[in-house]
Amino acid sequence: MSQPLWQPSTAQIEATQMHALMQHINNEHDTSLADYSDLHAWSIDNLEAFWRLVWEDSDVVAQRRGESVLARPDAMPGARWFPEARLNFAANLLKRRDDHPALIACDERGRRRELSYAELYTQVAKLAHALKASGVTEGDRVAGFVPNSEHAIIGMLAAASIGAVWSSCSPDFGFSGVLDRFGQIQPKVLIATDGYTWNGKPIDTRERIAQISDAIESLVQVVVFPFLEEEPDISTIGKAVSWQAYLDNDAVEIEFEQEPFDHPLYIVYSSGTTGAPKCIIHSAGGTLLQHLKEHRLHTDLRQDDVLFYYTTCGWMMWNWLVSGLACGATLVLFDGSPFSPEPKVLWELAEQEGITVFGTSAKYIAACEKHALAPGREHDLTALRAVLSTGSALAHESFDYVYRDIKEDLLLASISGGTDIVSCFALGCPIRPVHRGQLQCRGLGMAVDVFDDDGTSLREEKGELVCTRPFPSMPIGFWNDPGGERYMEAYFDEFPGIWAHGDYAEITAEDGLIIHGRSDAVLNPGGIRIGTAEIYRQVEKVEGVLESLCIGQEWSDDVRVVLFVRLREGMVLDDELRDEIKRTVRANTSPRHVPAKIIQVEDIPRTLSGKIVELAVRNVVHGRPVKNEDALANPEALKFFQDLPDLQK
Repeated sequence: MSQPLWQPSTAQIEATQMHALMQHINNEHDTSLADYSDLHAWSIDNLEAFWRLVWEDSDVVAQRRGESVLARPDAMPGARWFPEARLNFAANLLKRRDDHPALIACDERGRRRELSYAELYTQVAKLAHALKASGVTEGDRVAGFVPNSEHAIIGMLAAASIGAVWSSCSPDFGFSGVLDRFGQIQPKVLIATDGYTWNGKPIDTRERIAQISDAIESLVQVVVFPFLEEEPDISTIGKAVSWQAYLDNDAVEIEFEQEPFDHPLYIVYSSGTTGAPKCIIHSAGGTLLQHLKEHRLHTDLRQDDVLFYYTTCGWMMWNWLVSGLACGATLVLFDGSPFSPEPKVLWELAEQEGITVFGTSAKYIAACEKHALAPGREHDLTALRAVLSTGSALAHESFDYVYRDIKEDLLLASISGGTDIVSCFALGCPIRPVHRGQLQCRGLGMAVDVFDDDGTSLREEKGELVCTRPFPSMPIGFWNDPGGERYMEAYFDEFPGIWAHGDYAEITAEDGLIIHGRSDAVLNPGGIRIGTAEIYRQVEKVEGVLESLCIGQEWSDDVRVVLFVRLREGMVLDDELRDEIKRTVRANTSPRHVPAKIIQVEDIPRTLSGKIVELAVRNVVHGRPVKNEDALANPEALKFFQDLPDLQK
């Protein structure tokens, strides 16, 4: 077993909400749970008792809970959680109504706006009143074409308060990308920004909003808020009204509609790089209970915490961040480039706002190291107690960087789940040590396992990440999939009755988890399965490499590993650098991992949420179509990979 990088003290462990839950279970259920492994096993063996405890300990606001916790517990899918319950998601996020800061909204232009819980409640009341006046009722969709600002959260809470369904994407989506998403779900109201700023450049979105307004016939109202300009001219946008005018009413109270536990709350979208995005529907109760568990127990979030996650409204981490309001915490929002106006901007924000839980992507942490940032020496991070990372596997070297250059005494939680479950399968654990390169634990109440191709459970071997029992945040289904065929195909085709998530993973000797990449991007040279993350970890150790992308190319009745690298400005991939990359990969993995071809690229294609698109590049290299380039942030980058001479020999 490996030596931990960080170990919580006995006092730290005993002060956590997770430890308190463990003692509660021991007292109430006559058990002797001693550590997290015991607690996790109990939560799986006693699913109904565990999720009832989460409800009770989190003080869920509801008209009623009912006696039944889980109907049809052996149905996967098909189980129903809390079938008698009636509640409202927004009521749980707005139960705190004092002058404590709820939202601190910042952006790369240096602007800062603060809303207290009382002010947030009033703003939501006004927007909910206006939405009702527009004819929005329960089940209708309200869409947001929005930056990560207070407007997005007010919009979501107002929609949820009246039982409507919220769906958002960030304003860097092109017209076709928006239409591919919102065109499927036919929203009644669109809330949109007049523009945004990225890397110092102002980008006006009003022309796109006008196109969207004309193209989606279901829209009765387009509400435009000022974000780029103080008083934008919206006269060219059909059905448009300004935010100020729309919220100009006397409403001060919210009548929260009480809905079933599985009432639709969110529609989120798959990346859409292999076809039209899947519209994934998540429930109000399932999202609430799962996020309460992850925030309170796995992150130890409390009402005096300041929670930050660098995200856009097109990534499910925004939905996860917003739920921090249910703990009464202060949320810090940031819109813009994380390196503008300078690379240290987010760490300055952490110091300025006293951020206690700082969330970001693995790529951001790697980029901070490449920029030689030392936040712990350059900023006062006294308040910081946890760093969360997701989006891709966090490299072992990034663990070292965090503890060396950010802070020695903090919980570094690499977390993994996704849009499909709007939450996590594996995440942080405040009562366990942090081991280099590992996600600390499988989530409570989540029967996560790793299977081989025959469905045999594996330990310390790589296989398919699965979940073998129902959990509250399973999707209700997909939009326009009445028979559920696409839903079943997405998650249950490989192992009937068991959720297959599409991650290539390994449960470690320490009972942690390592994600080796996406299953559909696994390389297979000579019949040996290799996760792309294993190669990225080594390649990005090389000083001149900023980032990389790896695919398997069909070649001579086998598969060869092809690596594309983006280098530091002014650098050229010569034989010396190629040899260094190959030596580094071979020395730390195996000869099978060594790329047969290494090619320099100017840019690496990625989704709008920042994830690299291995499958799209693989398709282009093999002359296959990429069905939905509008899902990419930089679709022009794909052109480089067409008919590459180096890959024809």
